[in-house]
Amino acid sequence: MLKQTEGSRAVAETVAYCRPEVIAAYPISPQTHIVEELSRLVKSGALKPCEYVNVESEFAAMSLCIGASAAGARAYTATASQGLLYMVEALYNASGLGLPIVMTVANRAIGAPINIWNDHSDAMSQRDSGWIQLYARDNQEAADLHPQAFRLAEELSLPVMVCMDGFVLTHAWERIEVPERAQVDAFLPAYEPRQVLDPAEPVSIGAMVGPEAFTEVRYLAHAKQMQALEAIPRVAEEFRAVFGRACGGLVQPYACEDAETIVVALGSVLGTICDVVDEMRERGVRIGALGITSFRPFPLDAVRAVLGRARQVVVLERAFAVGIGGIVSANVRTALSGIHLDGRTVVAGLGGRAITKASLHRLFDDAMAGRLDPLTFLDLDTELVERELARMARTRRSGPSAENILRDVGSDR
Repeated sequence: MLKQTEGSRAVAETVAYCRPEVIAAYPISPQTHIVEELSRLVKSGALKPCEYVNVESEFAAMSLCIGASAAGARAYTATASQGLLYMVEALYNASGLGLPIVMTVANRAIGAPINIWNDHSDAMSQRDSGWIQLYARDNQEAADLHPQAFRLAEELSLPVMVCMDGFVLTHAWERIEVPERAQVDAFLPAYEPRQVLDPAEPVSIGAMVGPEAFTEVRYLAHAKQMQALEAIPRVAEEFRAVFGRACGGLVQPYACEDAETIVVALGSVLGTICDVVDEMRERGVRIGALGITSFRPFPLDAVRAVLGRARQVVVLERAFAVGIGGIVSANVRTALSGIHLDGRTVVAGLGGRAITKASLHRLFDDAMAGRLDPLTFLDLDTELVERELARMARTRRSGPSAENILRDVGSDR
């Protein structure tokens, strides 16, 4: 059904059609509208026999999902930012136990300082937690990835997080083809858990494992992620056959066939990047874009196949590893091991800073001219940074840097 709707509502309606049996809800911006809409649907009776549980924290939300999933229920929750960090211990337990939980992460910056706007710092911090991570580039994909997430989770016995950019997508209204219930039913079979706690056949889960077997258990987690590399494109193709539109997969190349420079990115910024690619192509510039949908597992072969033909790769990141730089870039470099080409990392859009077409044009022009440093921070106000560094050098009691910079920004206006 094509309708004008908010991204969060489209996701909630699609999740509802996936027939979750337990929903754990703890509101944190910008995912709150998702669980609010699911609450309304449960209250209306549209989701019977789903149990909607208002929990007291994000840690409790994931703990509830673990218990529900272990008992054989299809479980779902949503979170963001500090909430994702609060449930970290439970995240590792969910993946370590092989429980097929699906969670929406409305990507948001993490503090300090406090920031409620979008970047990818939250999900990137959990890239090694054992969860499959799928990133949506628009609200259509954000909705469509959820039936695929349930299919993947239940087929592989692995938890899946669907990442959608906070506010940029969650609160944006646009025309979305919301899946029909009949379509979802045809695509997503009734849940039959591969492992379940049954009083008639008692087992232990989460038991202690010593050095004699821990490596093998952890290797199995990796092996299942490698299975996901085959399952993700297959499930995406089956989705296309049922729904009549393409969505998901491992990567999404754009104008890469003859590109000398390829820009790699995740999430909603890909829309702006592709617009700039089109404009530069009109000027005769051979540039393309590669969107990565599956960040975990990371599709080394698929990335290598696309980027190996280029002369230069620019990875645009919405998060970064303090003290070293690029996160996505490190994975891209692994994919390109043995291929000698020019690679650059650009950190952009932290804490919700706008990534404009004008800035991208300047950035890509610099890349084509060989003027980019190995690590670049897009639109960084170097004067503000240097002012604070000088203040810190002058006195040991320089005060909190975030507050100092805010005052400097105010005095400059």
